[in-house]
Amino acid sequence: MGLRLPVGGVTVLVGPAGTRAATMAALDPGSARCAGGHASLPVVRLTATPGDDVPHRLAAVEQARTGTASVVLVDHLTVGLAAGDRHAVLAALRGVAGAGRAVLVDDGDPVAALSVADGLLRTPELVVEQLPDSDQLEQLVG
Repeated sequence: MGLRLPVGGVTVLVGPAGTRAATMAALDPGSARCAGGHASLPVVRLTATPGDDVPHRLAAVEQARTGTASVVLVDHLTVGLAAGDRHAVLAALRGVAGAGRAVLVDDGDPVAALSVADGLLRTPELVVEQLPDSDQLEQLVG
């Protein structure tokens, strides 16, 4: 699967949960390349379990922001969190993108994830799209 993610942006996967999960599972961190296809890029995958607390998750996001990874795959990092905590963790991803990383998010609450997104990746088409007007977000995740 070939996929080009925008550097400096948060891209959110939308579509059926099973298709999103399959897309994230199919991404091979060892095959990430620069836009020219020459150099391999370091990739980090951020995940959590329902028992992980918010400071633990925010520390993982901060490590991705300050680390060497060029691509950050965020795979259900907010699982088990209340809405306010979920938003805090997702909002921290803006800093990761702002540090020059390409961030791809699959979250159990795609509407919350879209609140911090610059673009979306609709499965199964796998075409990165610019984020539409916020009034249209609920229509995209259905």
